[in-house]
Amino acid sequence: MTLKDKLAAQRIYILLGGLFITSLVVSNLIFQKFFYWYPFDIEVFGSKLFEISVGILPYPLTFLITDLISEIYGKKRANDVVVVGIFASLFSLLIIYVADAVPATSWSYVDDKTFQTVFGNSMIAVFASMLTYLFAQFVDIQIYHFWKRLTKGKHLWLRNNFSTWFSQFVDTFTILSLLCLFGIIDWANFKGLLVSGFLFKVIVAAFDTPFLYLGVFFFRKRFNLKVNEELNLL
Repeated sequence: MTLKDKLAAQRIYILLGGLFITSLVVSNLIFQKFFYWYPFDIEVFGSKLFEISVGILPYPLTFLITDLISEIYGKKRANDVVVVGIFASLFSLLIIYVADAVPATSWSYVDDKTFQTVFGNSMIAVFASMLTYLFAQFVDIQIYHFWKRLTKGKHLWLRNNFSTWFSQFVDTFTILSLLCLFGIIDWANFKGLLVSGFLFKVIVAAFDTPFLYLGVFFFRKRFNLKVNEELNLL
């Protein structure tokens, strides 16, 4: 590649990393609000199907981005983004802790009680999310590259969906277990939230497959990459 192409590839990598980190941090901050989506009138373990946290909305995007980075930039670059995401989560946790510790003024639109209600559990959530996220993302990357090696770079839909489905189940099961242990969510809601959360992520993974194909097509055309060929930024 020419120097111009390498610089362009580097800028795109930074942009993808920025979107990844933003999606991760935001999902940790907004998780306490739950919403409903009732395409079917079904109850699962006493809970309506698809009564889920809004934190789940940006989270699947992180797996789409790591799959795209894995496909184009390689396993090491994908792992690097995951590690940076951990530090970003830790830093956001520190900011929340300091913001919660300083007293609000008498005229502050958001008083201490309101701030505590909205962000008080964020520290626990970020800690729990970091543990599950780290494990799930590394599982996703490992499975993705296992299928990539096995298929010799073919059948993109196969590694995208299989890696995301398995890692998302691990993520959903682990995060719900930790949140229930911390008392943020009642154990009575565990099974329903597990099924709803996992099925929602499976649906999102299926819908994001065309976007992964589109992204891979763009990269291969822009940088003249062959099937199974990766960009080297160094």
